[in-house]
Amino acid sequence: MKRRFFLITAVCFIVLSSVAQNENRRPRFNFDSTNPDVHDPVMARCDGIYYIFATGQGIGSMTSTDMKTWQPGRSAMPSIPQWAIDSVPGYRGHTWAPDISEHNGTWYMYYSCSTFGKNGSAIGLMTNSTLNPESPDYKWEDQGVVIRSIQQKTNWNAIDPNLIVDEKGNPWLTWGSFWDGIQLVQLNKDFRTPKGEPKTIARRYLRNKMAQLVSKEDMERANQAPDAGANAIEAPFIIKEGKYYYLFVSWDYCCKGANSNYKTVVGRSKKVSGPYLDKKGKDMAAGGGDIIAQRDDDYYGIGHTSAYQFDGQWYFMAHGYARANNGASKLVIKKMHFDKDGWPVLE
Repeated sequence: MKRRFFLITAVCFIVLSSVAQNENRRPRFNFDSTNPDVHDPVMARCDGIYYIFATGQGIGSMTSTDMKTWQPGRSAMPSIPQWAIDSVPGYRGHTWAPDISEHNGTWYMYYSCSTFGKNGSAIGLMTNSTLNPESPDYKWEDQGVVIRSIQQKTNWNAIDPNLIVDEKGNPWLTWGSFWDGIQLVQLNKDFRTPKGEPKTIARRYLRNKMAQLVSKEDMERANQAPDAGANAIEAPFIIKEGKYYYLFVSWDYCCKGANSNYKTVVGRSKKVSGPYLDKKGKDMAAGGGDIIAQRDDDYYGIGHTSAYQFDGQWYFMAHGYARANNGASKLVIKKMHFDKDGWPVLE
């Protein structure tokens, strides 16, 4: 008996030692302050500090004083909302694609609760009076669900939210990924309750022409998430500059490292409700759009765009799958201006 005890103890020691050694061999994540990893970034400035919020467990964050050197921040979500766990199958707190903006002294953060390849999803809302976690007034308060999509019932996916307030002060929410594309709906003054039914304002392909337009490669990608289909469009973001509203969306496929072929596309409209047209006058709801960022010498793909104006300068922000980092998803920030015809151009 004693011999068996020592034999078992020795075996356990060897197994545990092996596990520990394997754990030590695993590459540990190191935050790169000048070239940070990020997915689906959005940005805001509060009290002179730039804040980025992004996809992550409980919403990831980082901060900077100059948009060049970043420091990791705390999770923005104080606790995982029970309503989201109950209503979105498979969601356990890994929260996608937040959106942040300030209106009349309140910060509004919309966020996505979902699982890959499924449109049983929901967009929630949190509010705060400040972004500074050191302030005594700092407190994110969850306001519950704003938009929800239901599998096999809703022909759109309630993720990737973005808020735009029109010239009359009316809030509008846009969102969408695959299925029937990008949706838009006006909200009531509470910034939470939809006013009417959403409409599609952008598609990658018209469904009745998809078979002729979708490449073999993209059909193979689509087969990995068959419920979503091959209408590879997502991540809407609307800004206002001059007399136009500009709609940025992402075409094609993210999240595949060096095999990603993400592209950023833009169209514009004189009304927030659209139609959003490209330079040739083609409606984005019928597959229109002009590519503003795509695969180049530095990135395999660039997408999930947001855009901001600070001190009179516009900035384009996205994540790009960096060639120098084996396709890792890295932060991309570029200055942006508008040409003589009123179209955005990246520097």
